[in-house]
Amino acid sequence: QVQLVESGGGLVQAGGSLRLSCAASGRTLSSRAMGWFRQAPGEERELVATINWSGSMYADSVKGRFTISRDNAKNTVYLQMNSLKPEDTAVYYCAARDDSSYAYTSRQYKYWGQGTQVTVSS
Repeated sequence: QVQLVESGGGLVQAGGSLRLSCAASGRTLSSRAMGWFRQAPGEERELVATINWSGSMYADSVKGRFTISRDNAKNTVYLQMNSLKPEDTAVYYCAARDDSSYAYTSRQYKYWGQGTQVTVSS
């Protein structure tokens, strides 16, 4: 089992920055592909970024603004969000797979955090 706890969400003005953290307990994250998803009201959950041992990939909407990273020693994954826009407003979820390959849909991830709210005001 893997337990994931997100933190770092909040209210920020457009153009500002936030860093989300996802701390894991139970099992190591180092061999797993990890992802950050987001879900706005009335919308489907969408992948924002994913990372594995070989690199990272991003949704087109956040490329150049968001950076996913991991600290295996701390068993933690981060999402640095810069140049935030009102359309980035959503609940952000951290997710983990049981293997190391990239995955782009929510059903391919087995473990989920409870989510953290990010609100960007205009």
